[in-house]
Parts: sequence; structure tokens; C-alpha cells
Amino acid sequence: MIRVLALFVTLLAGICVSQVRAADGEDTYVGYIELKPFVTNFGTPDNVRFIKAEVTLQVSSEAAHHRVNAHKAQLRNDLVFLFSAQDDSSLESVAAQERLAGEALQVVQKVMIEETGEPQVNDLFFTSLVTQ
Repeated sequence: MIRVLALFVTLLAGICVSQVRAADGEDTYVGYIELKPFVTNFGTPDNVRFIKAEVTLQVSSEAAHHRVNAHKAQLRNDLVFLFSAQDDSSLESVAAQERLAGEALQVVQKVMIEETGEPQVNDLFFTSLVTQ
């Protein structure tokens, strides 16, 4: 059991932080930060719906990784407000969901620029997105 747990932790660490070989042969840091799942309501008072979003952020340095972790609470706050401001049309298609991911990336980068002077986050991924 302990070996299985150790293997799981090792695999998880490999997923969260990986090294990528760049075209010029140098190692380039690529790290991923998984945020806790977001669950919030959206829509109108007579048509309340729910969204569950699992979000992963991509950073390109260990320093950025630490800076983003230091501001997770504010990032989560601003993303909850973004998700709760949506309506059916902003989630009805893959293209609309891609636009929402782009808006979420802008929200995250705006917070990080305000807090650190740099965007820190290169990309944002929905690893799961469910509406009901």
C-alpha cells in the first residue's frame, strides 16, 4: 500500500511540474497549478443554473509558480465572480467555452500584474467544465 501511494505521489508530482526540452536543446520549465474545483450558480433568478469548473494554470518558472500560489485566494475570488456572471449563451458551445477560458486567463493575468507587475500565467485550461 505504501509503495502504491509513493508511486501515485511521484506520478502526480511529475504531472504538476515537468521539464520540456526546447528546440535549442535547453530545458524550459513548464509547471501546472491545479485550482480547487469551482462550483457556483449563474443565470437569472427565474432560471438559476450551476457550473462546476476545474481549472489548471500553466506557468513557466518556479518563481511564477510560487507567486501564483501566494495569490490563489484572490484568483479564486475573481474567477468565481466571472463564472457566476455567465449566462446560457456564454456556455452553450465549445467556442463559447473557449472564449470563457480566454476571459478567465485575462482575469488571472490582470490580478497577477496588479500584485507582481507581471502576468506570471501563460495559459489556462478547463480540465472539466459541467453546467446544469
